[in-house]
Amino acid sequence: MSSVKIYFWGTRGSLPASVTAEKVRAKIVKATQEFLRRGPVCDEDIEAFVDNSLPFSVRGVYGTSTSCVEIGAAEASYILCDAGTGLTAFGNHVMRAGNGAGAEASYVLSDDGTVRTDFGSHVMQANNKVVTGRAQFHIFISHLHWDHIQGFPFFAPAYVKGNKVNIYGCHRDLKEAFILQQPPTHFPVSIDSMSADISFTILEPDQEFEIEGFTVKTIKQNHPGDSYGYRFDKGGKRIVYSTDSEHAKGSDRADYVFLDFFHDADLLICDAQYSFGDAGLAKENWGHSSNMTAVELSVKAGVKRLCIFHNDPALDDAELDHLLEDTRRYLTLYDANYPLTIDLAYDGLDIIV
Repeated sequence: MSSVKIYFWGTRGSLPASVTAEKVRAKIVKATQEFLRRGPVCDEDIEAFVDNSLPFSVRGVYGTSTSCVEIGAAEASYILCDAGTGLTAFGNHVMRAGNGAGAEASYVLSDDGTVRTDFGSHVMQANNKVVTGRAQFHIFISHLHWDHIQGFPFFAPAYVKGNKVNIYGCHRDLKEAFILQQPPTHFPVSIDSMSADISFTILEPDQEFEIEGFTVKTIKQNHPGDSYGYRFDKGGKRIVYSTDSEHAKGSDRADYVFLDFFHDADLLICDAQYSFGDAGLAKENWGHSSNMTAVELSVKAGVKRLCIFHNDPALDDAELDHLLEDTRRYLTLYDANYPLTIDLAYDGLDIIV
């Protein structure tokens, strides 16, 4: 049974979350306070102190980018879920690795790692040489709200001739949404001026098909304007991407359709943006679920690993730490004997199942 790698490039919901100087300063203050209390005396001690003694909210950051998840590592052929701002970081990573441009091509990277682009001529150039590509990208779109497509105009490989970008989704106006995101009033380059071969494929709910060795199935979800979840099966492994989905009426039934869709998943990436109170009261019908609902569905469906996703941009790192602790605590109350691993997604999280 082969393993599958999942990499999280963007994990926030609704809009990107900022990391301010004030927040960074607060992390440094907390880390310094703990350091002085414990008193490590050498570099090795300091590294161990950071890794083992500081909570994630102090030593790291849950991230700022909106939804984009890579499913399965491949050479010059990629599968992604959603095109939020995390897609920008993914594209820059691919270009730095040389997989988004031909082996004989050259290109220029700015200090921040982005590819230098000539928007005037709408091509990517370095030393008067047009960059050509050879990579293929399969991007599955859950729905067309901005936070799930807003990274595409800044997706560097889409500007490289020879690359192929396949965009899939169940919305009939899939292509139109991407086109309308890049008119002259909003962005200097139209989608027609991007040099890669860009195609759009409309899928049907419950449709099953093959992509890069994965069997992929879709499901319609409860969200304003509708959203769609994706299930990926390969080599005995099952990964489910189910974001922007509100589980309300009927979710407590034994025949609830998502129990079959989630059944026996090795990894369930599940929308849990709201607290139980918000999901059921103040933000009911806003199209998102709670961490408690995610736990209950995971246990009922026999999920092995749950990753809470679409993190609320209003929550800081410490609050997200508490959300993760509360979720794990709720599992012990709901079913203390069920062996469910629970993570909270962050930009840069790497999971192998």
